Amino acid sequence: MTKFRWCLLTVVAVLAALIMPQTAAQADDLQPVKDPIPERPITSDLGLVLQEYAQFPKSEPTPAPVDPRLVRWARINYIGEVPDGSGRMYVPDLNGNMYIVKNGQPHVYLDVKAAFDPYFFSGRGLGQGFGIVAFDPDFKKNGKFYTVHSELASSTTKVPDLTPQPNTIYHGVIDEWTADDPSADTFHGTHREVLRLGFAGQIHGIQEIGFNPNARPGSKDYGKLYVAAGDGGQGQAAGNNDPQNLGVPQGKLLRIDPHGNNSANGKYGIPADNPFVGKPGDLGEIYAYGFRDPHRFGWDTGGSHQLFLGHIGEHTIEGVWDIRAGDNAGWPNREGPFSFVKNDRCDLYTLPADDAKYGYDYPVAAYDHDPPAGWNCSSDIGKAISGGYVYRGHKLPELYGKYIFGDLVDGSVYYTEQSQMRRGGPRAPIHQLQTFDTNGNRLTMQQFAGDKRVDLRFGRDSHGELYMISKANGKIWKVVGTKHFASGPVGHTHVGGTAGAKNWAPITPSKWKFEGNQVILAEAGEQRPGPRRPFEYAVLTKGPKFGTERIDADVRIDTPTDISNRDVIIVFGYQSDTQFYYAHLSQSNDIYPHNGIFVVNNADRLRIEDQWDPLRSRGADPSITDMNWHHVTIIRHVDTGEIAVYLDHSKNPRMTAVDKTFASGRVGFGSFDNIGRVRNFQVTGTAVGD
Repeated sequence: MTKFRWCLLTVVAVLAALIMPQTAAQADDLQPVKDPIPERPITSDLGLVLQEYAQFPKSEPTPAPVDPRLVRWARINYIGEVPDGSGRMYVPDLNGNMYIVKNGQPHVYLDVKAAFDPYFFSGRGLGQGFGIVAFDPDFKKNGKFYTVHSELASSTTKVPDLTPQPNTIYHGVIDEWTADDPSADTFHGTHREVLRLGFAGQIHGIQEIGFNPNARPGSKDYGKLYVAAGDGGQGQAAGNNDPQNLGVPQGKLLRIDPHGNNSANGKYGIPADNPFVGKPGDLGEIYAYGFRDPHRFGWDTGGSHQLFLGHIGEHTIEGVWDIRAGDNAGWPNREGPFSFVKNDRCDLYTLPADDAKYGYDYPVAAYDHDPPAGWNCSSDIGKAISGGYVYRGHKLPELYGKYIFGDLVDGSVYYTEQSQMRRGGPRAPIHQLQTFDTNGNRLTMQQFAGDKRVDLRFGRDSHGELYMISKANGKIWKVVGTKHFASGPVGHTHVGGTAGAKNWAPITPSKWKFEGNQVILAEAGEQRPGPRRPFEYAVLTKGPKFGTERIDADVRIDTPTDISNRDVIIVFGYQSDTQFYYAHLSQSNDIYPHNGIFVVNNADRLRIEDQWDPLRSRGADPSITDMNWHHVTIIRHVDTGEIAVYLDHSKNPRMTAVDKTFASGRVGFGSFDNIGRVRNFQVTGTAVGD
C-alpha cells in the first residue's frame, strides 16, 4: 500500500510542478525589488534584564563537523517546562543529550544519541541531530513525550512513512517515549517510532514539534501534535515544488494524533478536522503549507490564541506568520509578500496584478537582509529569524502583549505588538530591544554569548516567563526584568536662557550671529589642522560642566536641501578642541561621517553608536531632511556610559551608544561645513564644576 501511495503522489507532484502558478516566463511582467522592506527595526529604549539560568556541558557532533557553524560549546536548541507541576525544565542538545534542569543545574535525563546509535547523526546540517522535545499534556499521568532526531538514509533499512524526496539522504524521525515513572529525574521506560520523513538535503528538516497549550481536555486540539517540516533545502531548486504539493509532507506544518492509528503506517492518527482530510491526492496530515524553513512556532496563551510561526527566508525575507488551518505561505512561488523567481538568485519581484487569486497568506511582521552593495547573491548573509512568544507572564508588565523574537545568527532581539499583527493588514512595526545584565550593564547578545554568531533561541515556562539560549557558549538566561536605556534621574542643576553672545565661545566668532533667542551659525566652517572633527562649533560657557546630563534644543539646518551632506551637531562632554563627543544630525546616513554619535579623543572622530552597520555602510534613519525646526534631546549617564539621542519627542531613540571616555564636560552646537541655528538650548544634570 505504501509503495503504491508513493507512486500516485509522485505523479501528483510532477503535475503540480508543471502547472506552477508562476513561471519564469510570467516573471517578465514583474519588476525586481531592490529593497523589499526599506523600514528598519525601530530602536527601542526598552531592554530585557537577563540572569544566567544554566550552563550546559560541552558536547560534540557525530561525525566530526566540517562546517564551523556546528562547532559550538553545546548545541542546546530549546527550553520548556515539564507539564507536571514540578517546575522542572527540559533542554535538548542536538548532539544527543536531553537534560532536565532543577535549580539551575542540568543533568542528563535521556541519551537520545545512544538510543539510536549507530544511525544517529548530528555532524552535518545546522539542524541535524536531536532537535526538539514535546511533552504530552497528560505526561504526569501517561509518562509520554516525543522527540525528533535525524538518521542517514544510507545507514538504515527503514523507509519513510510518507512520500520521501527523490535522492533522500537523511530521515527525520519522531519517536514516542513512555516513562515508567514520570516523576523520575532520569528516564527509564520504552519508546516507539511514530513517523519518519525523508529529505534530500541536510537542512530544513523537522524543525519543531509541539502541543497547543491553550487546548483543554475534550477539545478537538487537545493532544494533537504539530510538526514543522521544512523543504529539505530543495524548494528553490528548478523543478521542485514540494512545499506547494499537498501530496507530500515537505514544506508543511503537519497535525497528527500520536494516540490514534488511522494513518497509513498505523502508528498515529489523522485528525478528522484537518483541512485536507478526504481530498483526493492530499495528505490528511497537512495543517498548513508553502514553507521553506518553518523554524519555530508557538501559541499566544492570551489574546485570541493565535499560532505564530517564525519562517526563515531564502533571498531576503525573515517573517512571522499568523497560521490558521489551510494557510499557504507561498514558498517557493512567494518569499514573504514578494514573488520568488527560481532562475534569479539575486532579486525578489513585485506581486502580479492577479495575486489574490492564488490565495497566499503573507507575514504579519517581517524584516529583510539588507545586503551590502556587491554582495554575492548565492552567499549566506548571516540572517535568520528565531521565532518566539507573546509574553503573557505577570512579572514583567512592560512586556505584556509583545511578541518577543530575534535573529538567531547575530543575536538581535526584537518585539512586535501582538495587537498590531493582523492578517491582511499592514505589517506590524518591529522594535529592537536592548539587553542588560543584572548589574545594569548594557550588553549585546553577542557579548552575552562571547561570539559573533549567537545561535539564539527562545523558550518559556508554564508561567509565561521567557528564556534565551545561545549555542555559542552553551548558556541559558532567564528574562528577570526590564530596563530603559539611559533612564533614571540626571540631576537637578538646570541651565536655561542660553541665548546671547555672552554665553557662547565660538571657534570663529565672525561666523556667528546671536538674534533674539537664536544662536546662528551664519557662515560655513572650514577644516582646521589636527584630527578630523567638526569644523565650526560654539561651546556653551554659561553654567558649570556637567556629568550625567540631559540636553534639549530646537535645531534647524539652513543649508538648502539639495545639498546632500547637510548637518548640524550637538557637542557634549567637551574637554578641549580635540576631546569631546558630538551627535551628528544629518540628511544622509550612508557614509561613515554622517548621522551618528562620535568621540574625538586626540585622534580622528570615531563612530560609536549602535546603529551604524559598516558592512552595509548605513546608519540610523536620517535625522533632518528639511529646513524646519526639530527638537533634539540627548541623555548621557556617565556611570553606565549610556548615550541616547531623540528626535522630535519620539519615545524611541534615534541613536544609542555606550562609552565612558569622558566623565564630564561642556556642551555646544555647530556643524562641519553647513549653516544652521539653535534655540531654546538648555541643560539639566549633575554639575561637576569648572
